Amino acid sequence: MVKVITYGTYDLLHYGHIRLLERAKALGDYLIVGVTADGFDLARGKINVQQSLMERIEAVKATGIPDEIIVEEYEGQKIDDIKRYNVDIFTVGSDWKGHFDYLNEYCKVVYLERTQGVSSSEIRSDKRALKLALIGDEEKFLQKFERECKYANGIEVIGTFPSNCEYSKVLDQVDAVFLNSRPQDHYQQIKEALLAKKHVLCDSPLTVSVKQWEELISLSSEQGCVLMDANRTAYAMAYYRLLLLVKSGIIGDVVSIDASCTTIRNMDLETENLKNVWNSICAWGPTALLPIFQLLGTNYVSKQITSRILDEKSMYDTFTKVTFIYPKAVASIKVGKGVKTEGELVISGTEGYVYVPAPWWKTDYFEIRREDPTQNKRYYYQLDGEGIRYMLVSFLKSINNGDRFSYISREVSKAIVGIMEDYYSKSLINI
Repeated sequence: MVKVITYGTYDLLHYGHIRLLERAKALGDYLIVGVTADGFDLARGKINVQQSLMERIEAVKATGIPDEIIVEEYEGQKIDDIKRYNVDIFTVGSDWKGHFDYLNEYCKVVYLERTQGVSSSEIRSDKRALKLALIGDEEKFLQKFERECKYANGIEVIGTFPSNCEYSKVLDQVDAVFLNSRPQDHYQQIKEALLAKKHVLCDSPLTVSVKQWEELISLSSEQGCVLMDANRTAYAMAYYRLLLLVKSGIIGDVVSIDASCTTIRNMDLETENLKNVWNSICAWGPTALLPIFQLLGTNYVSKQITSRILDEKSMYDTFTKVTFIYPKAVASIKVGKGVKTEGELVISGTEGYVYVPAPWWKTDYFEIRREDPTQNKRYYYQLDGEGIRYMLVSFLKSINNGDRFSYISREVSKAIVGIMEDYYSKSLINI
């Protein structure tokens, strides 16, 4: 029996895919099809995949062509699979010609001509591009954000605008907005956009009031619009993989989480107009709170907010520490714009701990450390666009599919807003 193997993403399965599978099957007696996992696609920089792994597997299975379907999850798996399944022929589309010649050492390699005029990329690009406006006052960040939009097929940036722009006129030109304005302005800007039936991607926190947050979530549902937190750390590959590993129990039960995010770069606190800049708790709090709420949940027993307030009128804090008590765990964040400490993340468990070096919020590396150091393991993941491009794809996917694909749950989003509300209501200790 001649065994044939081929691989692909098979996103938005089309006639070209089916023809390629039929011709692969004709090369032998038994066809194995490897469908690439979501994580492997992301690691390879393939971020525009519209369907989940299970949807793609079911679509391939429904053709009735493969004899067996496997999942491709890591670099070098092709060699392992060829050996494991005693494969005689490896085949793939001719657009990869020469790329897999190294597999000739293990089996015969055949490149098949692809069906002309049809591809998943073309199908995705046939949809009308989402017109997006970027609004905020951090020009360098908005420029970076605009560059990342080019990696998300289906988004057209119509321009960047300051927070004090003629907002209603901007909304008339777009399908969606990205808001990088002050958190205190988010509520009115989000509400106006939603009432105009525009989708909103907004820097976290969405508001500084839980009541306002609940109103906006309800309004977005009524209007059929997507409202999503823009926290790029949640979409960074290393951080996302870290969450999955910790949730799998790799370090046992989590009993402590400590996250720090601080900066003193370009700080001139004597001359800045403090009411118009992001303070420490708003700038860094949503990021530092992510691992705590995503791993320990939002039902903490108690918390304490301790801040060093530079200006009572604007509530500008140069440093804030928030400590949490959970039924079986503790956690803390330290955030500062005007105070510096090591920006690391440490997650302590009953069987080891996770160490993420500074700056942990955009790291491409972390370690699982054990009592026996010979059992330590390091993990490396590519950091593409600091997570921005993957966040944009999730936003676009949510709009196109009418479902939530945010990596930040509603519960976590609301809990972050709750911390901001307590801060601004001055439920804190001022040092």
